[in-house]
Amino acid sequence: MPGASLSRWTMSYFAAACLFLLAGEGLLAAGYGNPVAGISGGDVLAVVHLITAGWLGLLMSGALLQFVPVLAAKPLRAGRLALPSLVAILAGEVGLVSGFALLASGVTLSDHLLACGGVLLATGFLGVATMVLRTFFDARPLPLAGRFVALSIVGLVGTVCLGVFMALGLSSLLPGDLLALVSDMLPVHAAFGLGGWLTLSALGVSYKLLPMFLLAGEPEGRRPNLVFLGGASVLTLLLLLVLLTFLGNTAVFAAALACFVAAVSLILYGFDLLAIVRTRRRDMELNSLASLAAFAWLFVAFVWLVVASLSGRIGDHVEAIVYLAGFGWLSGLGLAQLYKIVPFLTWLECYGPVLGRVPTPRVQDIVRERRARLWFVAFHVGVAVATLALSLGIAFLFRVGVFLQFCATFALVIEFLRARRLVDVAPGLRLPKGTMRPYLFLPSPDLRR
Repeated sequence: MPGASLSRWTMSYFAAACLFLLAGEGLLAAGYGNPVAGISGGDVLAVVHLITAGWLGLLMSGALLQFVPVLAAKPLRAGRLALPSLVAILAGEVGLVSGFALLASGVTLSDHLLACGGVLLATGFLGVATMVLRTFFDARPLPLAGRFVALSIVGLVGTVCLGVFMALGLSSLLPGDLLALVSDMLPVHAAFGLGGWLTLSALGVSYKLLPMFLLAGEPEGRRPNLVFLGGASVLTLLLLLVLLTFLGNTAVFAAALACFVAAVSLILYGFDLLAIVRTRRRDMELNSLASLAAFAWLFVAFVWLVVASLSGRIGDHVEAIVYLAGFGWLSGLGLAQLYKIVPFLTWLECYGPVLGRVPTPRVQDIVRERRARLWFVAFHVGVAVATLALSLGIAFLFRVGVFLQFCATFALVIEFLRARRLVDVAPGLRLPKGTMRPYLFLPSPDLRR
């Protein structure tokens, strides 16, 4: 996409996201917030929000700032909100995580930090939602990928609203009758975030990016639309779950129906994914292979969830299933796509303005796949070991798996930094006349919206 507009702050979102991921994995490897003992403690919640809101939320937000204009074929609207939203998310994340950490140690100051952090975090993510919806509003009717992302914003809004509700509850700022609902909202909050916001966004963007990177045809016909309708139905059922919970009614049937619809939708999406891979007109690069590994974890996690639910043993496996979905699926996909997106945007930023006038390297010349392949293998082996340890309740083995993940993630972040600094580009092609080396994570002086 020579000449495509670049988001000024996307790299800043990515950099902050990677730091939160490393922090979360580092704390887990050190034994802090170990979920083997359960997921209700303040230390566990601190690490969970480092990964979910900090890593995955910022990663998806930064990606949408860059790719929503591509999906909509329109410039980003309200782009001036990108920096204030980033600042609010960072401040809210620090406040929320600090509040949970202090809550675990019994410090009363945590009440104020949780409330302030939750509100700031919600403000920042709603700013991202505003930019996405404003852009899509000018691009109606939306293509399939755009409809998925627009639908995912419902999941984002549901996530932040329930998150603020729970933060206020933990801060003792809710009436007693509502305070009792905080623990009941935790599964729905997680479903809105991991399933509604992040997964629907990832599936929607994949309908555009995977065909683009593989030179394959975009899926057409009824099946992609059925997947979209399935996602919309699941979000509707999640909203029904919230309403029933507030009314004090049982919601087992709605939860079971949501799982069934999600299962059917994922099966249909799997056929679309296979069609994209089969119709590709180029060999699969490392980012695509690593993405397929992440999709494999998605299907494993969902089959595991269904089997555990039907056997009545979901309580014994929920931590391992959530971990596999968060790290194997969403984090694995995020790291795989960053391995392509970072050099791709770096190439556009550095060489796009002089393309056709001087010799320039290819995007794949900015990275070294043979070296990075080892890091992706190590990451997924670490995920497998940590998930197995969680399911068996072996704390030491869990820390070993997470430490392997941490080392692999750190190595991949170094690869991203090398790509930004053009370290692996041949010296004769690195900086031809008229180019400048991009900044690591801040906007370059000449970068336009």
